[in-house]
Amino acid sequence: MRKMLLIAGAAALSAAGMGVQAHHSFAMFDQTKQETLTGTVQEFQWTNPHTWLQLEVPTDGKKVVWSIEGASPNGLRRQGWNARTFQPGDKVTVTLNPLKNGEPGGSFVGAIKEDGTKIGRPPEDYEEK
Repeated sequence: MRKMLLIAGAAALSAAGMGVQAHHSFAMFDQTKQETLTGTVQEFQWTNPHTWLQLEVPTDGKKVVWSIEGASPNGLRRQGWNARTFQPGDKVTVTLNPLKNGEPGGSFVGAIKEDGTKIGRPPEDYEEK
């Protein structure tokens, strides 16, 4: 019986490690580039394993929605964020590492809200509005 419990415990530990190993990498983002976009928050998804910011950006007379991936709610909460950090209708300037495939999306780096509030790691050369 003890041997079976040891085997079951080892199997459980192996399975738990697979979840960490299966976590995606950031290889889809071009971390050598940063883009800065100004737009309107459509939605902020405070979800695990990563948050998502949907940002409407005017482009060539159209509104293009950018999907911007952020860190986990757990990590962001420790930095002072919460589910209401971004609200629909907020005007923000966001810096991101863009997707390598050119689609409208990226990995969140930093932002400045219309009132000047800085979130994340916005570049130092942002113009205050």
